[in-house]
Amino acid sequence: MSGGKTHALRVLHGKLDACRACPNVVGPVVHGPAVLSRVMLVGQAPGPREGTFGRPFAWTAGRTMFGWFQEALSVDEATFRERVYIAAVARCFPGKASGGGDRRPDRSEIERCETWLEHEAALLEPELVVPVGTLAIERVLGTKDPLVDVVGTLKRATWHGRQVDVIALPHPSGASPWHRIEPGKRLLKKALAQLARHPAMQKALGT
Repeated sequence: MSGGKTHALRVLHGKLDACRACPNVVGPVVHGPAVLSRVMLVGQAPGPREGTFGRPFAWTAGRTMFGWFQEALSVDEATFRERVYIAAVARCFPGKASGGGDRRPDRSEIERCETWLEHEAALLEPELVVPVGTLAIERVLGTKDPLVDVVGTLKRATWHGRQVDVIALPHPSGASPWHRIEPGKRLLKKALAQLARHPAMQKALGT
């Protein structure tokens, strides 16, 4: 059964790699490996470097995030990537915004990429979803609550037709000080402790 799902996920990745639906983004498509996991981490979109490395969270924000996991979950980056399925709201680099910084994917780009998340969720049947950053949190929870109301609080949501636990994390970008100052610093620590205790994460990591 697991072999069939792995094959189906790889076939889906092949279709995803061939996607050229959004004219204003910068390819290539970026996604993680075909990991069968009941834990899905959902980011916002690749940055300008991820396409070169061929994996999500491959640059500075990723180093910060995996540093969080190393400290709180006692898991290194390579092991985390092998045990947790990493996806994103958008799979191509959206390009730069006119005022500087990375452009936020627009509504049509988000909706086109949502189809891929729907297929992935149907295959993986996640028990725990970890949205990283405001956009991902909004898409998973379906609300636009302030970070202080969602980070550090275990949520229950219906996501792509499935009831899932949601543990939200702030974006690890160096451009945002939220996770480095209070109350963000304290709430991040609380959220990471929740991840470490969650049965789905413990099972995924073998802890």
